[in-house]
Amino acid sequence: MSCITTYTRKHFDPVHPEPEGICIQDIAHALSMICRGNGHVSTFWSVGEHCICCAKEALGRGYSHRLALACLLHDASECYMSDVPRPLKQEMPRYREIEDQLLEVIYEKFLGSMLTAEEQRLLKEIDDDLLWYDLEILLEEKQPGEAPKLHFELDYTVRDFESVEKEYLKLFEKLLAEDKL
Repeated sequence: MSCITTYTRKHFDPVHPEPEGICIQDIAHALSMICRGNGHVSTFWSVGEHCICCAKEALGRGYSHRLALACLLHDASECYMSDVPRPLKQEMPRYREIEDQLLEVIYEKFLGSMLTAEEQRLLKEIDDDLLWYDLEILLEEKQPGEAPKLHFELDYTVRDFESVEKEYLKLFEKLLAEDKL
């Protein structure tokens, strides 16, 4: 069988994704339970929490609700494919191809289109800035250069997955509604 069974009990094929199989409840639930950095952190920090922080940073920088929603969804493929650390992912061209295809379907479903080159650049900048803090704080690994300026209060307090899932869904609904205005 080439499908996975999701939290909402859908049978989903991540290699051949169909938009109707993608469910925001599956994304929010799974990402709230997947640990950043493959678990190599000093305390649990979920991919879902990271995505919430990316969306808050986008809003703090005054970016569009569409870009904030893209930030919230930028790791959504991981709920279907799991997380792979960057150095390993660079050696896995087929994985990256499947991930890009899946993200394209997710963005099309929730944003109506793929990200522009400028939106991708801004999202990557936010993702990299938050990675700097993850490495500095969660791994206590001194990072080169000055800390990137953040536009929201980053708090690494560990929360239960239900709280993260609930906030993810609430933020998704808010951003989706405001993006449509």
